[in-house]
Amino acid sequence: MSNRPEPFPTGFQAVLLYVALLLCEVLVGSALRDASVALGLTRGQCDALTLLLGNGLVFAVVMHLRKLTYRELFHDSSSSVRATLVLVVPPVLLLVPALLLAIGTLDNFLVRLAPLSAWEEQFFARVTSQDFASVVVVCFLGPVLEEMLFRGVILKGFLERFPRPQAILGSAVLFGAVHMNIYQFIGGVLIGVLLGWLYERTRSLVPCIALHIAFNTGTVLLAAVAQSASASQFGDAVVSIWAIATVAAVLGTFALRRMLSSRPVLLLTEPRDTSSG
Repeated sequence: MSNRPEPFPTGFQAVLLYVALLLCEVLVGSALRDASVALGLTRGQCDALTLLLGNGLVFAVVMHLRKLTYRELFHDSSSSVRATLVLVVPPVLLLVPALLLAIGTLDNFLVRLAPLSAWEEQFFARVTSQDFASVVVVCFLGPVLEEMLFRGVILKGFLERFPRPQAILGSAVLFGAVHMNIYQFIGGVLIGVLLGWLYERTRSLVPCIALHIAFNTGTVLLAAVAQSASASQFGDAVVSIWAIATVAAVLGTFALRRMLSSRPVLLLTEPRDTSSG
């Protein structure tokens, strides 16, 4: 009889995992808010510490129980991290401008169909805030921790349990759902499918984190530009911006398909030294 542990998580376990993460963040956040005056913490700093400590508690337990190392979590591939950075990340970043334009257009359409509530307006204002701590949360901590959970733990387990399309789509739907609003749900599912495909092809969080950080950073920058300039200033450049973004996306897609569509691990593995022996 095989002693190999069952793949983790199942779909139900993935939901429970996220609920546990939410509970940890609520508990840590409540404690920090109570102590924020004494500690001199801003709202953005509280959010950053809540995200870091809440995720830290959950990941410490999961990785201990599953006997995972951070090397396995971040880069479970026979290729080197350097090869992945040099070969995969640049074409991945070429996709970001088109993703920002497409998701932004979709969001504008959804807002027209279902206008934001007062709570949602406050939430999105906080997410795109220029406060340093908020920028760190949205542009760095959030992407890294979300990729660790949704690709490094959930998708990794799903790929061992389900067929590839089901695993990628299932993790993408969970990724969209945890944003808890319709505006980010649809965009989250679309980006989640792309991130899932990247992880399945490379077995590395490196390109996933790079794409996630670039997308979130672009969103914050676009929000800052929108606040400081009128839409008419960009009206004449819209066609050019879309054209450049489309060309970049086509080049990035072509390069990724060439590298990753067939035998990706072999294509990314650095050549062995055959001079000795």
